[in-house]
Amino acid sequence: MTPFFHRRDGALAVEQVALARIAAEFGTPTYVYSRGALTAAYRAYAAACEGRRARIQYAMKANSNLAVLQVFAQLGAGFDIVSGGELKRVIAAGGDPRKVVFSGVGKSAAEMELALAHDVLCFNVESIPELDRLNAVAGRVGKRARVSLRINPDVDARTHPYISTGLKANKFGVAFEDVLPTYRAAAALPHLEVVGIDCHIGSQITEVSPYLEALDKVLDVVETLEREGIVLSHIDVGGGLGITYADETPPDTTGFARTLLDRVAERGHGHREVLFEPGRSLVGNAGVLLTTVEFLKPGAAKNFCIVDAAMNDLARPAMYEAYHRIEPVAAAKAGVQASIYDVVGPVCESGDWLGRDRELAVQPGDLLAVMSAGAYGFVMSSNYNTRGRAAEVMVDGEAIHLVRERERVEDLFRNERLLPGA
Repeated sequence: MTPFFHRRDGALAVEQVALARIAAEFGTPTYVYSRGALTAAYRAYAAACEGRRARIQYAMKANSNLAVLQVFAQLGAGFDIVSGGELKRVIAAGGDPRKVVFSGVGKSAAEMELALAHDVLCFNVESIPELDRLNAVAGRVGKRARVSLRINPDVDARTHPYISTGLKANKFGVAFEDVLPTYRAAAALPHLEVVGIDCHIGSQITEVSPYLEALDKVLDVVETLEREGIVLSHIDVGGGLGITYADETPPDTTGFARTLLDRVAERGHGHREVLFEPGRSLVGNAGVLLTTVEFLKPGAAKNFCIVDAAMNDLARPAMYEAYHRIEPVAAAKAGVQASIYDVVGPVCESGDWLGRDRELAVQPGDLLAVMSAGAYGFVMSSNYNTRGRAAEVMVDGEAIHLVRERERVEDLFRNERLLPGA
């Protein structure tokens, strides 16, 4: 548990607000974020960047709530986006589109045109066909697009295969053996300006060594390109630093970032700007998912604690078999015996579970907090089983802000149409 999520008189609180109060006011399931936790996580990166040529680009796919983006924009962050929709969110939250890098393997022509209209900092390009499309779009609108190539260094991030992105078998990036010809092709296109190099090897990485291995390969490419007259102004080291969900021990954020910056300087590249793209490490432990126990259902092989949150609210356990700690919000009640439960939701799928084999002393009506849910929580939620998505709340000291209303069922089919006639 972090200093921002803690127990007061036995009850779980966020900053200076009891989680039970939030549940009473806004219902469940509800995502709850701590502004203090978001700020502290950002400042841990900023401390490493102070006095260096470095900037922080929040990878907003982890959590794109407008209030979360607003907090980071006000702290000075840029943004790493993967869609035109995310660019519009940055603008709506008060972020500067000129501090945006546009990543992703499948940018449409319309998305490219939108990004060029807002003068984004850079496009992270992943293939020659994408270079050709961007060149054509930029020429059509009379712009010159700044580009960085995302290279695939074939480095094992030693993480879950679904969130590993730097191996030969992954769809991301330019294959390492194709990097030089791809840069030559980019440099020859009239409506592109080659400005950087990008590398992102995966997510929930808890060791520094894969980053250093990938970074050394990136710097080798930078030096080779410079000998050919292709000079890069920035090096994007990506994101992916892990957080503690259970017993993981990721490196200290500030120390981790300084280690990478030091390696860049040691290799003689301190004059180039370094971009970090943290996502999960900024927001993961800044949020929880509040849920209510509906039923306790004993079984022959398993006991089930059935709650009102489900796989449509938090997909990570069903998708990755991801672990989240699950904490009772209130102090344990006298006389309530603990049992081992699978914590499951009401969605009609066997894969609808939030936690397996958890020891809990709970009764129907009790509140549970699914911890470390600030990253890849609400953003991956859906309306499966015609379930409205959860409310989102931001706590700032003693203040509680509703930053997204709970969806109503009527919202879900507002854009649908019946067939004409009887």
